[in-house]
Amino acid sequence: MIIFNVDLDNTLIYSYKHDIGSKKRCVEIYQGREISYITERTYELLRKVKEKVLMVPTTTRTIEQYERIDLQIGAFPYALACNGGVLLIDGKEDETWYQDSLELVKDCSLVMEKAIGLLEQDANRSFEIRYIKELFIFTKSDRPEETIHYLSSRLDTSLVDVFSNGVKVYVVPKVLNKGLAAKRLKEKLSGDLVIAAGDSEFDISMLDFADHAIMPEALDADIKNKESVTVMSIERLFSEGLLEWILDEEVLL
Repeated sequence: MIIFNVDLDNTLIYSYKHDIGSKKRCVEIYQGREISYITERTYELLRKVKEKVLMVPTTTRTIEQYERIDLQIGAFPYALACNGGVLLIDGKEDETWYQDSLELVKDCSLVMEKAIGLLEQDANRSFEIRYIKELFIFTKSDRPEETIHYLSSRLDTSLVDVFSNGVKVYVVPKVLNKGLAAKRLKEKLSGDLVIAAGDSEFDISMLDFADHAIMPEALDADIKNKESVTVMSIERLFSEGLLEWILDEEVLL
């Protein structure tokens, strides 16, 4: 069995703020607004890829945020949400997986509580503090670099990662990563081979774990020179390039 762990945002789907051309279809509606799209080419490629591999959306999105997405190619038997802390099987949360995830992060609880206290005092914070299913912390900052420095200098960064994605700020236990989630799922399903694709810092551990990985040129990561990693040129839309790579790759024939 080939498992394809694939990130969603900026890997398969793109915000309305991102120009992906006129030949596109909406895949996410929020509060009555169309907010995410895929290209028609991506849609056609997705249909073909889904027939060849076990495609597993692997996202930092919450369950609610994930459920807003409809790629229009049918339901996925498995999906990993909350940075891998939650496993959905046929759309339903696997409670055993979640409890195992809570066990993984329990040694970070004091650090996470401290992070919440620090963020409550952070003058740069511009959004509520969300402790996502007691797994990781999310908020927003008007000055994310200052908030990151503020947190990193006061938290035990041997236990947690502190980083930003635009104005979004995250505090995430190091053990709660997509790479470990992909490993757990491969063991659970007795998979033979893992392919992974992603575009952000959240995805690096997953790309590093995979037997074959696809990443965009713009992602700054030490794994770029690994033989198992394919780097896509910025001249190609990442979603289309990675799906074409999978369909062309001899390992899947």
